[in-house]
Amino acid sequence: MNQVRSEVHDLRGVPTGERSERWQTMLSTTHLEDLCVAIAPDEKSRPFQARIERRWIDDLALVDTECDPCSGKRRRDPLADSGPDHVAVVITRRGRESFAQGDHTQDMAPGDAVVWELGRPVRFVVWEPMAKRTLLIPRRTLDEVSGKRWAAGGIVLDGAAPATSLLTGYLDVLSHTLDQLTPAGVSAARNATLELLIGALRPGERASNSGAVSPALRATMNAWIERHLVSGDITPARIAAAHGVSVRSVYRLFEESDQTVSAYIRLRRLARARADLASGTDPVSAIAERWGFSDPSHFARAFRLEYGRSPRDFRASGSAQASA
Repeated sequence: MNQVRSEVHDLRGVPTGERSERWQTMLSTTHLEDLCVAIAPDEKSRPFQARIERRWIDDLALVDTECDPCSGKRRRDPLADSGPDHVAVVITRRGRESFAQGDHTQDMAPGDAVVWELGRPVRFVVWEPMAKRTLLIPRRTLDEVSGKRWAAGGIVLDGAAPATSLLTGYLDVLSHTLDQLTPAGVSAARNATLELLIGALRPGERASNSGAVSPALRATMNAWIERHLVSGDITPARIAAAHGVSVRSVYRLFEESDQTVSAYIRLRRLARARADLASGTDPVSAIAERWGFSDPSHFARAFRLEYGRSPRDFRASGSAQASA
């Protein structure tokens, strides 16, 4: 298993005439060996730009790629006798890309996700500046987890399905926290990632509630709540629907950390309000309303209970500046 580590490959500072060859090397190092690539003609505004960051989750690799329009192909099939040794889950985050393997061609737009087998001949075209996330998984690992030999590649994942949203959401969380995890945490994250992928490949099934998936599910719920705090309409039912689980499962996951759902949401709203009080000049009533407290008196009581002073006292004291 790999140690937790990350590596960055960037074309910044590379002479314009060397960028095509360097880009080919970057892709061959982080994605596929023996690629032949071509960058789009210079649009006179700036030279071709590209950046790749690869992070390891034990034997899995999480690869974030940003690049300008280009194309590429891999002709030979060095693994024809033994079959592909890796599977790639590709999630388009921005821009458009098309790629083909065998008789299957897939056009990718933001939010789309597809599973491919690496090692076989492949062709791709990036039509506009794009960003994508790729999860690289050893095929033997996926075979072990799924309990059967892996089927042919080119499987499109429904981006609107709760199981797919859970997988992509968890990868977002993981990309920001992976370097801070202990070795045991990395191992747990690796197992959760694999189980979430298996869930996404089996549409119609609810997300797993196994011990490996529970921390991933809770982390993804936390991130979802953070994104929706300003909307003011967060309920256990909405959280459950967004993550493909039952309302009871939502309650259980929060109870495992000795919290209720409503208490966690209230704490996050108070924390965001506190940050606004420390760094801004908006009226206290406006900040309270922004973060879901329609009654300023209720906001003041909740804030005092959590932080030991009223919102106005907090703003007026040096504590606000010290906590910024």
